[in-house]
Amino acid sequence: MTELLIHSMSAFSEIIVDALDIADARDVVEIGSETGGMSQILADYTAAKGGRVTCVDPEPRESFTQWLTGTRSVDHIPLKSLDALETLHNVDAWVVDGDHNWYTVYHELLAIDTASQRDGRPLLVFMHDVGWPWARRDLYYAPKQIPEPYLHAHDYDGGVVPGHPALIRGGGFRGAGSFAPAVHEGGPRNGVLTAIEDFLDHKLAGGTELAFAEIPGVFGLGVLFDLDAPWSEAMANLLAPFHCNPLLAKLETNRLANYLRVIEFQDATTH
Repeated sequence: MTELLIHSMSAFSEIIVDALDIADARDVVEIGSETGGMSQILADYTAAKGGRVTCVDPEPRESFTQWLTGTRSVDHIPLKSLDALETLHNVDAWVVDGDHNWYTVYHELLAIDTASQRDGRPLLVFMHDVGWPWARRDLYYAPKQIPEPYLHAHDYDGGVVPGHPALIRGGGFRGAGSFAPAVHEGGPRNGVLTAIEDFLDHKLAGGTELAFAEIPGVFGLGVLFDLDAPWSEAMANLLAPFHCNPLLAKLETNRLANYLRVIEFQDATTH
């Protein structure tokens, strides 16, 4: 039933492309390509700007690999993000949709920030899954790659539903063996949004304040950008109408409730 669920970051493509254009971004890095839906949009944008897109994904889907063979404006790095980021230079913007857990996201942001400062580029990062269910709950595709102090108890068979901090059995969003959610929602070092907030606190403690916009819908888009960038005011004007928009939040809550109901019907017909 996944075709019924809008889940790709490409749903935000118009906002992202407008934001990239405001920043005059030419060279873009995408972390997590999945099927290549967002990759193709970024490739078209960067090609028109005379730049390139670099896709970082150790195991992209077959559709991405097939598309990649037919384009010359895209570089693919088949490494985990935390192994690849230090090798990248002169990046204007970062599109992050990889592993949705605190450890990976927090350290991706630290590496991106280091690279941006090294190359003298204003920080501009687009991040998916900042909303429910991974805002405050880790998701692990490869738990063994997470250092033990940062790894929460997790379960490949448990499902997540709104308003239930614990996992449930036989229902909810679940990975069917492809990923393991953290057993409990909330608490320190748990979830994508928590990682972003901790990074913002880290930067503020060092004397730097960044702007952050959170757009509800399609599991949530977060946009981090440098307040000192020459385009920061125009960026804020673009994003302000979407930031924590209550109507979008209500529509997302309704969308998720309806899809969870579909899962219930699906489960009932297969048992």
